[in-house]
Amino acid sequence: MTSLSVSKARGQFAELINQAAYRGKRVALKRRGKTVAGIVSADDLKLLEELENRVDIAAAKKALAESDERIPFEKVRKELGL
Repeated sequence: MTSLSVSKARGQFAELINQAAYRGKRVALKRRGKTVAGIVSADDLKLLEELENRVDIAAAKKALAESDERIPFEKVRKELGL
């Protein structure tokens, strides 16, 4: 993975987007030496979101298995003012 400062990437933005979109290249953007963002392809972003969803679902299933307590949705809605 390539790393660039945000200021340097600004001048190469279109090319970095093309490299991510068509070559699958990933770029870490740094500010003051710290990685603050990244440029990835849409396919990589979709995969990341799918992985996050899987982790969230696994955590929810684990939480449900640990407790028999259930709160009706209507009660939650009312408490949240929805």
